[in-house]
Amino acid sequence: MALSPEVRKRHFEELGPALLKLKKSIRELPDGYEFELPADNKTYQLLTEWAFQERLCCPFFDIDLHFDREGGPLWLRLTGRSGTKEFIKEEFDLANSR
Repeated sequence: MALSPEVRKRHFEELGPALLKLKKSIRELPDGYEFELPADNKTYQLLTEWAFQERLCCPFFDIDLHFDREGGPLWLRLTGRSGTKEFIKEEFDLANSR
């Protein structure tokens, strides 16, 4: 209910799938995951739109965006309290997306 029907549709049917297709690698963390993405403007715009919406529908996430220095990749870090890592693994279907 945190997202309007139009925003929800874009978030789950367009932004999420587009970002997962752009994913270069995944790092497992003790309390979540990091996703490596291309460090280009289009990806950054998609990611910031997605992150802003994701924090509304999943307020238990800690969401960090980080650019590595010297032209390195863009990283999305999703972490949180107990149970968050398992939620991410299931929600993002990580078992089948590596």
